[in-house]
Order: sequence, then C-alpha cells, then structure tokens
Amino acid sequence: MNTLPPLLPPLGDRRHQRVGLLGGSFNPAHEGHLHISAAAQRVLGLDQVWWLVSPQNRLKATKGMAPFARRLADARMLAATQRIVVSDIEQTLGTVRTADTLAALKRRYPRIAFVWLMGADNLAQIPQWWRWADIYRLVRVAVFDRSPYSYRALAGAAAQRFAAARREPKRLFAARLPAWSWVPIRRHPASATAIRANDRTVSSRKRPAK
Repeated sequence: MNTLPPLLPPLGDRRHQRVGLLGGSFNPAHEGHLHISAAAQRVLGLDQVWWLVSPQNRLKATKGMAPFARRLADARMLAATQRIVVSDIEQTLGTVRTADTLAALKRRYPRIAFVWLMGADNLAQIPQWWRWADIYRLVRVAVFDRSPYSYRALAGAAAQRFAAARREPKRLFAARLPAWSWVPIRRHPASATAIRANDRTVSSRKRPAK
C-alpha cells in the first residue's frame, strides 16, 4: 500500500483541473481545514484542494509557532487523501506574499483553474495583505461563512470594492476574472488557537509538582 502523500503535478502537466488553494500556517492543521476543503470540493466541483503551508505568516506572531517541518508533517498526516495535496511550495519558491505565490503557481500550471479559499475572517482583513486586490485578478476567490466575522466581512473594503464581481458558487468558474463567491456552510467548531491553548493546558497539568 502506497503511504506517500500526493504531490503537486509536474511542470508541463497539461490536464485541465479545478484546484482550490487553502493557505495558512496550519499551526496546527485540524478538522476545520478538512471541513472547508470538503465543502469546497462539493460546492465548487473541485478536483483537488492544495494546502499551502506557509513558512511564516507575516500577520501572525512567531511566538508559539511550531517548526515548519512539524506543521507540514502533521498536515500531511491529517489530510491523508488523494484529493488534498499538502505542499511546501511557498518555501520552495521563497515567496512570502500570497499574490506572489499565486502568480508563480499560475506560471507553473497555466491550465489549472485556481480558486483561493478563505474564511470570512480573512475576507475582513485581506486589505492588510500586500497587493491584496491583485489576488482577485489572479484567481477566483471563494469565501466561506464563519460566524461571527461574516457581517463585518461582507460590509468590509474587499467585499465592497469587488461587489460587482460577486457570483453564485455554481457559476464561479464560468465567470471571467475578477470573480468571487460567498459560500454559506455549516460552521465547524475547530480552532487552531483553541487547540494550542488546550495543548498548553494539558502540558501544564502533566508537569510534576515542585
């Protein structure tokens, strides 16, 4: 039985595919990432979802960040499916900004139709990202409902700037860029922050009394 994780297609691969891109620190990867990946595959008709494990998210503190190799290995262990590819391509490319990563992926895989996947919390803060508007011009964007951020996100600068480019999820790939969709889904309770806090609590309880 092959236990190796699925890899990105080789350069020159000429297959037409629909691929969702889920970026983040994955500190750690959790069931919520699987939940949004499965929803994206189902609602958007994706062939695969690629998890882009970031060496370091510039908007997140380095304190409490697990080593990159550990985050990558844990994500691959959790995904363990041919429909999710866990990639270190940002480290390979040396890109630290999402817009640069997306531009590089489009050059490498010109026949793949990419869609950037993110939660409502990221839609609310995406104007803080470097050249954030270019993301909408490079790939399609699917934003997944995530209470309590949804109302603020839909009233925010990104949603308002690209209001005319909003499409129904089932029509997202038929639309020309820029195009984005709001995807209502059942909320998943998993949170990387909560998982790390619980791990710290468990570790403190296991320490022997002095």
